[in-house]
Amino acid sequence: MIFDIIYLASHDSVWAQAAFYMIVAGCLGGLIAAVPGALDWWAIPRGTRAKRIGLWHGVGNVLVVVLFFASWTLRHDNPAAPSGMALVFSFFGLGLALVTGWLGGELVDRLGVGVDEGANLDAPSSLTRHRAQ
Repeated sequence: MIFDIIYLASHDSVWAQAAFYMIVAGCLGGLIAAVPGALDWWAIPRGTRAKRIGLWHGVGNVLVVVLFFASWTLRHDNPAAPSGMALVFSFFGLGLALVTGWLGGELVDRLGVGVDEGANLDAPSSLTRHRAQ
């Protein structure tokens, strides 16, 4: 999105082309991140607020990937000059990503999903054999 905004402000096609490739990277990253996210979600007990928020977070992020993939598809024939609809999909994708990012923060910060039970300010590094206590 940042490259799209720079493209719109500067009319320099280099930025539109950069956005084209960044969309691919973002979609691949989103799909990869979905795997541990789904594993975390399946571990959340049923009937909890965390399960509901996690569902909204996950489904929303899948929709973010779909919106950006649609934007990429519309750019495919001419990455240097994206159509208005390609930009609209990107803007909506960004807006939804902001909401789902906040939901992810809610899951971790407020609901403690994915946080080590022994987490504290002096916990050892996760790269050591020592467990957080």
